[in-house]
Amino acid sequence: MSVLPAASHAPAITVKNLVKTFGAFYALRHVSLQIAPGECVAIFGPNGAGKTTFLRILAAISRPSSGEILIDGQPLREAALAHHRRLGVIGHQSFLYDDLTAAENLWFYAKLYDVTPLAPRVDEVLAEVGLRQRAHDRVRTFSRGMQQRLAIARAMLHRPSLLFLDEPYTGLDQHAASMLTGWLQKLRSERRTILLITHDLEQGFALADRLVIFLRGQVAWEKSTRELDHAALRQAYFDLVAGAAPNQRSRP
Repeated sequence: MSVLPAASHAPAITVKNLVKTFGAFYALRHVSLQIAPGECVAIFGPNGAGKTTFLRILAAISRPSSGEILIDGQPLREAALAHHRRLGVIGHQSFLYDDLTAAENLWFYAKLYDVTPLAPRVDEVLAEVGLRQRAHDRVRTFSRGMQQRLAIARAMLHRPSLLFLDEPYTGLDQHAASMLTGWLQKLRSERRTILLITHDLEQGFALADRLVIFLRGQVAWEKSTRELDHAALRQAYFDLVAGAAPNQRSRP
């Protein structure tokens, strides 16, 4: 089952003046950004810059305080269900069911997304992440890296046209990290839309078409990867972060 959207001249994602507050604290301050269909955008920034909050709002997990979000030209609030059905999310938490087996976890999500044919697709994605031999083991027996691989399999299950990733390499061993990179490169070749949050400047540069740096809840900098090399990205990042507040200074 493919969930790629029909061809459209509208941006895949349009964000206008997005604001998110928690009491008096501004997590996001008037963020505006457009992502074209089939584009891969990497977002960098120190801890507390608003990256994860931004992704959670785009994934319709959290609500903004104000601003507008359009998905393929349609307001997110009016098309949230359709958005979820073609969205894959990989975050810090796996959101897996510990008492179910790997296969049972995937069967559960496959039924939610009406994946067909169900059994062959579940077997296929387990093989792709190297977990076919552990298909009938309970998730609570898995290492952190294995749980992350299963979470990746779940995100792949319904062949999403939009993919949001928040530090997806966390906890992965070298083999699993290479598998994830290969999968992302395949999705890019298929012109699927990807939003990647990462602290790894080199990794983000290698995968993305466009680079964005968040600071203090704002878009502080953005450029196409065609406009600079990796050394210039590192220089721009450290120059920006050096001027940030002390609690937002961190190195990727």
